[in-house]
Amino acid sequence: MRKQKASARFAYFLAVMVLLMTAAVTFCQESQPWSQNTSPLPPPTGFVNDYAGVIDAVTKQQLETKLKDLKNTTDPSVEIAVAVVKTTGERAIFDYSMAVARGWKIGSKLDDNPSALLFVAIEDRKYFTQVSKDLEDELPDGVVGSLQRQYLVPEFKKGNYGKGISDTVDAYIAAVRNKGNTATPPKTPAAGTNESAGISMFSLFCCAAIIIVILILIFSRSGKGPTRGDRDRWGGGGFGGGGSGGSGDSSALPWIIGGILGGSSGGSDSSSSSDWGGFGGGGDFGGGGAGGDW
Repeated sequence: MRKQKASARFAYFLAVMVLLMTAAVTFCQESQPWSQNTSPLPPPTGFVNDYAGVIDAVTKQQLETKLKDLKNTTDPSVEIAVAVVKTTGERAIFDYSMAVARGWKIGSKLDDNPSALLFVAIEDRKYFTQVSKDLEDELPDGVVGSLQRQYLVPEFKKGNYGKGISDTVDAYIAAVRNKGNTATPPKTPAAGTNESAGISMFSLFCCAAIIIVILILIFSRSGKGPTRGDRDRWGGGGFGGGGSGGSGDSSALPWIIGGILGGSSGGSDSSSSSDWGGFGGGGDFGGGGAGGDW
């Protein structure tokens, strides 16, 4: 019994240490000096990145398909991204969205790299569309502002964030097409595309920490095979609450591990297209675009 309690305490100690290390890494990331060329958000997982959870799954998938098609059927390729956050804090939305657009390197590495970022801060009730230098002919500031007031603002006032964003993106795509960048045969993705570009070192660290805790839990069970109580707890459907004493304490560990896993995502949107390979490596944004509030 004493050995079981000691093992449970040791496992809890390891879990607490992992939580502290995770918090330390997060603090270090947040305390980094502000740079207009470094995104304050995690790496993108697709064309649409909803960190506020206001775009429904169907609308998000439709937007992903439209924006992927736009990129693959335009020459030069036009990349339009969407980012939704709860707040930019004390940072002005123009500066924040500029850092995201540049840091994510939206657009291609070619000299002609038209791109845009539709950025929304829900709790701040503000929006801004950053437009790259090579897309300003198709989406000049006046047109961008007008389209946002026509399609985005009315729906946002009703709380229809997904529809407002979708309608605005449709208007942007139509403006690009109307300027002559019409459909071309889909382009084949270049070989060797790094599909893991959206994985951050922070996420890898958290995954490694979780694996360590699981291994400690396994090897702290005194080298014995699973007891009947273990089989009842683990074999019958999830992390159930059976057992008592020392073994009951260790049954809480999966919830701790689950909490670490949930926290490591930073509230970011985890869904992405299976063929997502990242943006083109551009980021040529010089301040073009328009924004406002609702």
